[in-house]
Amino acid sequence: MKLVIISGLSGSGKSVAINTLEDAGFYCIDNMPLSMLLTCIEHLTANASPYYEKIAIGVDARNASKDIISFPDIVTAIKNRGINLELIHLEANEDALIQRYSETRRKHPLTKNGLPLVEAIHMEKHILEDLVLLADLRIDTTSTNVRELRSIITEQVCKKDPSQLTILLQSFGFKYGVPNDSDYVFDVRCLPNPYWEKSLRELSGKDAEVIEFLQSHNDVIQMIDSISIFIERWLPLFVKENRSYLSVSIGCTGGHHRSVHVTEFLSDRLHAFQDTHVSVRHRDLEA
Repeated sequence: MKLVIISGLSGSGKSVAINTLEDAGFYCIDNMPLSMLLTCIEHLTANASPYYEKIAIGVDARNASKDIISFPDIVTAIKNRGINLELIHLEANEDALIQRYSETRRKHPLTKNGLPLVEAIHMEKHILEDLVLLADLRIDTTSTNVRELRSIITEQVCKKDPSQLTILLQSFGFKYGVPNDSDYVFDVRCLPNPYWEKSLRELSGKDAEVIEFLQSHNDVIQMIDSISIFIERWLPLFVKENRSYLSVSIGCTGGHHRSVHVTEFLSDRLHAFQDTHVSVRHRDLEA
């Protein structure tokens, strides 16, 4: 059995994640109280139905607040039953959450007795902070639309081989903020910037002209080598510790040229690494 538990801030995209998993053949249950989790799993494992080979369960702050202290023990108990468990946590920054609630005109589930939206968001972060520490994969949806989130869930969860470590290589622009879901962040703003070449400004790090420009500079080649050597050096230890995910973010100023180029070249090198699955995302390429 493969079990995916989805937690996250309200408005961060949990419903999108659950729906994507359901479309991929997962048996999905949303808003499950943590106190009922083990009982539910025991019932489903006792049933030999093929419908229960892949299960996704959503939990939120309303159902987790009283039982959160026991969640590490629940995780251990589930794994001791031989179940392949992955805990995924979705988040977004405060401004993005406020904007989404404003656009949808929906109420935050913790807004009651006149509690302002901002305070409800802060309360929810506090309730879920222990779940964040246990998460195998954190996804920051601040700059992610519905289509992009569905793609991330499909690529990193649905298509993932349980025996493989998934490496997410993510380019981004510092001007739009550093991704919160990064295990490692590398700053490549010191490299020559194609933006200052008028003929290259409207292109991206995927275009042949930009690739030629950047590869003509030895500093770019050395930067790619250095980051690759670092990842390759420590990757076996992450595999040894049975880590499911490793997120590596590469940042330049706008996220269009240098970070995209370095990310693409790193992907080519790391694809050859055994027991790993490499996923690439260019967060700000369309910004």
